[in-house]
Amino acid sequence: MTFKLYNAPQSTCSQRVRFVFNAKKIPFDEVKLNLLEGDQLKPNYLKLNPNGVVPTLDHDGAIVIDSTVITEYLDEVAPQVSFTPESAVERAHMRALMHFIDEMPAAAVRVPTFNLAFLPSFQKMSRAAFVAMAESKPLRREFMLAMGQTGFSKSEMDAALTRLRRTYERMDAEIEKSGGPWLLGKKITLADVAVMPALVRMDDLGLPGWQDLPRIVTWFDNIRAHPAFKPTFYPGSLLSERFPHLRQN
Repeated sequence: MTFKLYNAPQSTCSQRVRFVFNAKKIPFDEVKLNLLEGDQLKPNYLKLNPNGVVPTLDHDGAIVIDSTVITEYLDEVAPQVSFTPESAVERAHMRALMHFIDEMPAAAVRVPTFNLAFLPSFQKMSRAAFVAMAESKPLRREFMLAMGQTGFSKSEMDAALTRLRRTYERMDAEIEKSGGPWLLGKKITLADVAVMPALVRMDDLGLPGWQDLPRIVTWFDNIRAHPAFKPTFYPGSLLSERFPHLRQN
């Protein structure tokens, strides 16, 4: 089996997939796309992924898109190290959490990410160039146009941070219920992998909002200590490494 992963170092969705590859010790070829330069919108890539986002997996010519789908796919085709519970009930619980994660933190984290990291680059563009760039994005068009070149408002930022806080509280409740240390109990699952990049991103932005939740502090320490973490977050994977102004905040 040969795997080729089209992804971007700083992409939170890409980081999910890289973590599963590294945890399973599956060799893969990595094609790094520069999202700010629009690599994901070039015709050859759009033929693979019409959504114009990363990641995209090419497995022996079979194309799989969407990070959540890819992580489940990898767990099916390489089950030796599994991130999926054996019990049907627990699998359903895991997938329900993954849907929650995609709806809440994965979406909310884009607001502080774009406001704090990407906005300075967008402000340097002409209005026409910015609108053309936003209009070219199949999935993010409305998001980009809503942000504009002035960024999201304080109320929109506060709403995003509130949604993230609700995520940490939901995680805390899940860990308390399962006995931890992971969301579903003693074993790490795809739900933990799914939410991991959002917390790493908020920590990188200097906005960790879970310091008063000891279970989440421990969870975050555990995920960073996992053997797959370091190769997943190789140099250049954090926004603060690419955008020096973030280190000054």
